[in-house]
Amino acid sequence: MESVFVIGGTRFVGRAAVEEFLDHDYHVTIFNRGEHENPFADHPEVHHLPGDRSDTSRLLAAKREVDPDVVLDCVAYHPEEVREATEIFADVDAYVYVSSGAVYADEDVPKREDETTLKACTPDQAADNSNETYGNRKAEGDRKVFSAAERGVNAMSVRPTVVYGPHDYTERLDYWLARVNEYDRVLLPGDGTNLWQRVYVEDVASAIRTVAEEGRAGEAYNVGDRNALTLQRTVELAADHLDTDVELVHASDRELSTGGLELRSFPLYRPHPHLLDTSKLAALGWESTPVDEAMARTVEEHLESDRDGREVGPSREDEARVLGVLETI
Repeated sequence: MESVFVIGGTRFVGRAAVEEFLDHDYHVTIFNRGEHENPFADHPEVHHLPGDRSDTSRLLAAKREVDPDVVLDCVAYHPEEVREATEIFADVDAYVYVSSGAVYADEDVPKREDETTLKACTPDQAADNSNETYGNRKAEGDRKVFSAAERGVNAMSVRPTVVYGPHDYTERLDYWLARVNEYDRVLLPGDGTNLWQRVYVEDVASAIRTVAEEGRAGEAYNVGDRNALTLQRTVELAADHLDTDVELVHASDRELSTGGLELRSFPLYRPHPHLLDTSKLAALGWESTPVDEAMARTVEEHLESDRDGREVGPSREDEARVLGVLETI
């Protein structure tokens, strides 16, 4: 049985990846600080090693103890972490870094791994922790992967766009699911046609395993739903699976301002279309889950959870003020 060492592994993408590797007969070791509930605490094929990835001596000791075939790096948010990990795990069969579709500097449609320019990253940005530098830091992490590959490390990266699905602690899609499930009228930013491609979490997990098994050193692979939905179609599909009817009310920036809101106040809104070309990953044999099926699973788990996205989008009170103004126009 092959072994995979997962840095992270208990939340969302990491959790789905652990399940994916288990389903394909890997023995899994998860390495993290143990600050979040471990859903695999009682699983006989999942071993937990406590440790902080920033403690390189502990990470090295864990590597020597486990001697893994594959390393999955789910929680590298600074390029120095990627550099250290690729040095420590230089001799593994595959090191896969979870990067992001946010690495791209240009608004190409679609964005392609070997054509679209990556964001630059200054030393100050590399050490930052803000959302504003997330894409810059992930891009520099990719460059560390490429450098490691030049040294002979079988290092690769995956670049998922916005991830959705069960156990999504970001609650970005939960915001819309909760709105549609609770109210008959829901405010939609703009004309509803903004396109921010998403990717189902289980597909990210299968992409990670596919790249670990079939990918080439020094390569990055975009990950996204094969069929990208506009925000309006996303909300309509959610309503279908929630078995409810909802009136979607469009509002411009000017109209939203009556409630102290703007287009960017809403989760999953993006002014420019964001679409990743996933043909490179598909050439390895990867396929995405049909969006209808993925939404059905997402809705089912959402209804069993207590997530409502309340903290990531406008309050119902602000939304209601705008809806009231629009009724008088």
